[in-house]
Amino acid sequence: MDDAAVEPLVKQPERPRLRDVMGPGLITGASDDDPSGIATYSQAGAQFGYNLGWTLLLTYPLMCAIQLISAQVGRVTGLGLAGNMRKHFSPALLYPLVGLLLVANTINIGADLGAMAAALKLLIGGPSALYIVAFATLSVVLEVFVRYSRYAVVLRWLTLSLFAYVGTVFVVGVPWATVARSLVLPDISLSGDYLTVVVAVFGTTISPYLFFWQAGEEVENEREDPACQPLKDAPAQAPLQMERMRLDTMVGMGFSNVIALFIMLTTAATLNAHGPTDIQTSAQAAEALRPIAGKFAFVIFALGIVGTGLLALPVLAGSAAYALGEALKWRVGLAQQPGRALAFYATIAISTAIGAVLNFSPLDPVKALFWSAVVNGVAAIPIMIMIMIMASRRKVMGEFTLKPVLKTLGWLATGVMAAAAVGMFATWGD
Repeated sequence: MDDAAVEPLVKQPERPRLRDVMGPGLITGASDDDPSGIATYSQAGAQFGYNLGWTLLLTYPLMCAIQLISAQVGRVTGLGLAGNMRKHFSPALLYPLVGLLLVANTINIGADLGAMAAALKLLIGGPSALYIVAFATLSVVLEVFVRYSRYAVVLRWLTLSLFAYVGTVFVVGVPWATVARSLVLPDISLSGDYLTVVVAVFGTTISPYLFFWQAGEEVENEREDPACQPLKDAPAQAPLQMERMRLDTMVGMGFSNVIALFIMLTTAATLNAHGPTDIQTSAQAAEALRPIAGKFAFVIFALGIVGTGLLALPVLAGSAAYALGEALKWRVGLAQQPGRALAFYATIAISTAIGAVLNFSPLDPVKALFWSAVVNGVAAIPIMIMIMIMASRRKVMGEFTLKPVLKTLGWLATGVMAAAAVGMFATWGD
């Protein structure tokens, strides 16, 4: 029988649908504004007012590029990033990088749990220790026992929590003419403090766990849809899928960067103008807003911390499990039944549990988060180089190797992250 005459059992739509552009890219971008990220953006606005908004204009195209490349690697090959790295690079290189990712993500989980608990305590009182345990347990139970397709819907709805930061901007009032001028003509300083925060913004916005998550979710979606196959095996599906990934990533990363900008604007209009400017955590930012911007702004800001934390926890734990599982050839995937992917789900549970325990240890959460940023900054560079090499090889991608514009932006993003890492070490101790 002529294969060309065989109709597929399930036809794909000719154009991406609305729900298609509210997929892995949207969830990935929204999870980037986690409580730890909120702390970084709040610190930027509190210390330097409107003069760091330009960093988010610069990171947007670079973030889009590396995230889209990661998504394409997953969708074209049918394997996540670590699975592809295992096939095409030495284990001696892969295993240390996966180990660094696991450590950084676990620390970040701990910091996010602590921030969520602190925010909820500010809102309703009560014991923060109980909230830490409750949030950790809820996240693990949902990720392990709720079917992936349903859980993805929950995560999409949680992205709405980020609109809390749009609300706070309009509550506190912002001088938009000043904001516009600062975006185009910022007062850039070469001081150690300024450069350190610039590096922190880049490191927070372009982070390795986002690469692994978006690639892994593309693989999940392909396996869940009976009409889909890896694009190497079904090139006829490529036009629709490439357009879908492009739109999904652009929307998701745009959402991420806009919300980050609104967080900066909120703290610039309030804390930078009226103090205090020394903000270390997202909960401190929320508490500092109360006497300056009023109770309503404080409540919205604090609720946003809880909502974004619930979104980020599964992404942090899940990306670590994808990376470790694929590196060690485990069965992986949130669509798997727990009994069929025991090690994968155990990684999610253990990393979340260790993150929770860190809040009860003598470890300073602010310093731990700093070291997590350092680890991420160091690990991001070789990981991005490996992604770029894989995405440029016909052996890996077949006919879907990177186009010149995307390749240029991807290498530029890699160079910027390398420069940010150099800047981080150069300003150490200033």
